[in-house]
Amino acid sequence: MKNEGQTTKRDVGGAVVDPTARKTVTFLMLSNRKGRTMSLTLSDGWLKAVLSFVLVLSVIGAAAVVDYLSLLGASVENRRLRAENSLLREQFQVVEGKLNALEGNLERVRAFVTKLKLITNIETEDRSLKLALGPLPRPGQPIGGAETAAIGRTPAAALGGLMPTGGIPAAEQDAVFYKAPAPDEAAGEMAAEQARDYASLAIRIDTAVQEVGIREQGVLELWESLSERQNLLAATPSIKPVRGWFTSKFGYRISPFTSKPVMHNGLDVAASPGSPIYAPADGIVSFAGYDPGYGKLVSIDHGYGVVTRFGHNSQIYVELGQKVKRRDIVAAVGSTGRSTGPHLHYEVRVNDVPVDPANYILDE
Repeated sequence: MKNEGQTTKRDVGGAVVDPTARKTVTFLMLSNRKGRTMSLTLSDGWLKAVLSFVLVLSVIGAAAVVDYLSLLGASVENRRLRAENSLLREQFQVVEGKLNALEGNLERVRAFVTKLKLITNIETEDRSLKLALGPLPRPGQPIGGAETAAIGRTPAAALGGLMPTGGIPAAEQDAVFYKAPAPDEAAGEMAAEQARDYASLAIRIDTAVQEVGIREQGVLELWESLSERQNLLAATPSIKPVRGWFTSKFGYRISPFTSKPVMHNGLDVAASPGSPIYAPADGIVSFAGYDPGYGKLVSIDHGYGVVTRFGHNSQIYVELGQKVKRRDIVAAVGSTGRSTGPHLHYEVRVNDVPVDPANYILDE
């Protein structure tokens, strides 16, 4: 008896197919040795699960390979960046060495100009220099962050022709030291430190360039002023009167005779006995003879209230009232008078007040 509404399915061979039966997949495995046949039957659900698992594993494996290749590429890039950073660090040290030399030269120029102003009574302060530069950072002084560096910095492009540039545009020169690559995740700290070093170096370079221009202008103005005072210059002591080495400076010292603090009114320059002593400027011999303390003494009046004295000489080659020129030989080194050994005692007096002779030696 058939139930109405129920249909019967048959396969190609005419066999009846049960619609409620589960679909399965059978895998046959043949063995070449014994001719055995093995089969593995999986239901449709299990097959889908296995395929899904294999797919997930494939995706994970592909992601791992991509990640590994990415890390490998990053490692190569990191090594390249480190090599470039090492090269830049060497170049940075070379530039910093040259900058230190430039700053040293500027310091010597400043000292030279200061001495010139002192001995020629030109006391005009470098107001333009102080106003333009402000407090100058010392070599190696840390800079308080990139913002401070950017605010207090004058770009090299704004300085025009104060320094030869070798044909490089000013904007590019400024970029060489000021534009550092942005830090990335691979070398963030290294890049940030490098940027700070470049910013600090850029400030020092710009400051040095600016000071060179201002110093140059100041020296030119000083030269124009001094050119009008040729007689004063000729009569102003400016050279070391004997070749030798300083053994005692101007100021208080322990006396070699009493072992008590006393004022030393000059410079002691040790030299071989008989070494020539030169007049440090034009003048007239105001004393040439023996003094109990100074021994054989020579004094030269240079005018303008300036007098130089040379003590403990072995020989005197000038006479009272004789005119002398700068670098004329006036005496020879000895150890006469109150002396502990052959040397020159050199004094400079301005309006009969002893002053430090070191300020009147420009060739040392």
